[in-house]
Amino acid sequence: GLRTPRQGRRSVPAPDLGRPGGGGRVRAPGTRGNVACPLVSTLQMPGKEGQAETAPPRLRNTRCEADMLVRFLLEKHASKEPITRAALLKIVSRKYEARWAEILRRTSERLQLLFGLELREGDAGGRAYALVSKPGLEGDGGDEGPPKSGLVLALLGVIFMKGNRASEEEVWEFLSVLGVYAGRRHPIFGEPRRLITQDLVRQKYLEYRHVPGSKPQRYEFLWGPRARAHTSKMEVLQVLAKINDTVPSCFPQLYQEALLEEAAREMLLCAKQSHRPSILHLWSRSR
Repeated sequence: GLRTPRQGRRSVPAPDLGRPGGGGRVRAPGTRGNVACPLVSTLQMPGKEGQAETAPPRLRNTRCEADMLVRFLLEKHASKEPITRAALLKIVSRKYEARWAEILRRTSERLQLLFGLELREGDAGGRAYALVSKPGLEGDGGDEGPPKSGLVLALLGVIFMKGNRASEEEVWEFLSVLGVYAGRRHPIFGEPRRLITQDLVRQKYLEYRHVPGSKPQRYEFLWGPRARAHTSKMEVLQVLAKINDTVPSCFPQLYQEALLEEAAREMLLCAKQSHRPSILHLWSRSR
């Protein structure tokens, strides 16, 4: 089933990589004005109970910087341009220069979790970096195409957070924060609309259906049968919590719902096992 990518040793450690300096700030490609961040800003449920606890401004700011670095690195990866430390430092605001190692760590984690890319130092001095694809993510099941486990789990999490059904607009709002836009080919996922409305629907991870009575016509996403069979609400909540540098219990209502689902699954499993004849019973009947 779907599983989160393996969490091995960090490819990019947190040494002293130097102080950002020189030149003005360069905004990541594809961004206009202030970048919409952090990711949790697009994942709010109606009412306060389902929302994550508000992160302090210091944490939110490092998330924003990491989100911009992710976009920049994906653009470089798509164009096969070299990635230098100097170029990355120009993306990060000078006022966060003391937190560069932390921002780079968050960037590396997001790249691996959502896009299946590992950020590696390209030389001994840490002056250059390389993005390396990790095709063997757990849970891809050998399907052709790019590794999608992290993105699929995140999409399932959005649907869960929106009351177990998410409008097409809400899904695209979330994806846009990741730099994934309808009609714009993505360097990792290819054509996004086809991926989420056709490929993942055909693979039964998602359901994509018309909202009855909507005028003009609107569409929504739900969990598909394969997602319901091979993952859980707790698993996708853990992914969303990791994306937002928090823990599942920071989403109180969703956390309780996920716990209830786990308890129900355990009860169902126990009930099935109690009705299953034991080996000894079958042996005695055969005599």
